[in-house]
Amino acid sequence: MNLPPSFAARMKNRLGAAYGDFIAALEMPAPVSIRLHPRRANAFKDDTLEQVPWNKWGRYLPERPVFTLDPNFHAGVYYVQEASSMFLREALMQSVDVSRDLKVLDLCAAPGGKSTLLADAITEGSLLVSNEVIRSRVSVLKENMEKWGYPNVAVTQADAEVFGEKLTGFFDVIITDAPCSGEGLFRKDPDAMTEWSPENVTMCAARQQRILDATVEALAPEGTLIYSTCTYNPEENDYNVAWLQEKHGLSLITLNVPESWGIEHQGGGYQFFPHKVRGEGFFIAVFRKNDGKKARNASSGAFQHLKPLAKSMLPEMAKWVEMPENFRFFTTPNGEVQMIPAALESAFAHIDAAFKSKWFGTTVGSFKGKDFVPDQALATSLFIHQKQQRLELDRQQALLFLKKEVLEMPASNQTGWTLATYQNHPLGWLKVLPNRINNYFPQERRIRMDIR
Repeated sequence: MNLPPSFAARMKNRLGAAYGDFIAALEMPAPVSIRLHPRRANAFKDDTLEQVPWNKWGRYLPERPVFTLDPNFHAGVYYVQEASSMFLREALMQSVDVSRDLKVLDLCAAPGGKSTLLADAITEGSLLVSNEVIRSRVSVLKENMEKWGYPNVAVTQADAEVFGEKLTGFFDVIITDAPCSGEGLFRKDPDAMTEWSPENVTMCAARQQRILDATVEALAPEGTLIYSTCTYNPEENDYNVAWLQEKHGLSLITLNVPESWGIEHQGGGYQFFPHKVRGEGFFIAVFRKNDGKKARNASSGAFQHLKPLAKSMLPEMAKWVEMPENFRFFTTPNGEVQMIPAALESAFAHIDAAFKSKWFGTTVGSFKGKDFVPDQALATSLFIHQKQQRLELDRQQALLFLKKEVLEMPASNQTGWTLATYQNHPLGWLKVLPNRINNYFPQERRIRMDIR
């Protein structure tokens, strides 16, 4: 591997005799890993897959399949995630009481790997805010959170400073997987090597401190901050750990990490090297905030852009949503019906008041005259009504559906809105008419590659 000379020199000095093992690991194919959805894992019948040691839902695959051609991938049965970054679950479990309802922020969330992991780990009474500052990356984050199916999620698009200013002391847990120099991804992304330089490392470290300054302000007293990068260098890792302690008075939390996992305890955090773990380069550190400003008084509950759904329309929701009494339903300016957990209405209103760009809960659908048209997000929601009419597809039919092509199905007595399913997992909506079937899979999400 043609590493940048300055980076190679740094790593030789860092690793000493182990440098050869490090290079040998980088020249091997990158491990392939997925994380199963706890509520949908029954789609995986293969018990021979090796488990990721630090995440009970993580699995290694023997080779990289074409995920685009697996209907279960589109149904949110699993998320394709690098194994080292799955350690976030272990760090969270050891540092936070996840049995209580929490307010959690994933500050740099796209494309959604850590946010989907967090959604699995916290209670349904918790609020998860998944934020992405880069607008072009928000759509894929929103799509992945919709596929994962939880309604207690807000997706936002804002800079870190907005959280520090408008949501001071609001969050019990903040995950900051900060933009970094990407040294740990050289094997997976060779282009990252061409962008690497000592100057870029210095720039990234300074940017991380700017982000962390705002992050700490948004964290509640006694809250937990989890900071991570995909780098090896001390400027972005060890030095920022020391800086957080010195400037903000945060206390490091020590984790119990079995020696057999191959993770190094270094600089107050935990370093993953590809020659020691079956994964990529990664660093993570966990902090407790000892004091600070508490959150301002909660919002009055009034939303800026949402209006309560008319009472006359609420009975329709009971046909589409399980336990509708546990949710509040609203309409957006463009006529979409959204649902959020009733217990989180005040928390969502607080988020609504703070940001311009935000998306809440689950989009259920929209009324077209007297008819209700269900949304794709409802199809993959964990709270879709279990008595919804369904049509089970085989693999070829499922792929045709995901390409948004016309399906030719045998004659059936059922008509109307129907869930297209694969191995009993919903993919999206069909409308079955007496003489044809209309495919309502979103055009922008359709498979574009050849499925043969």
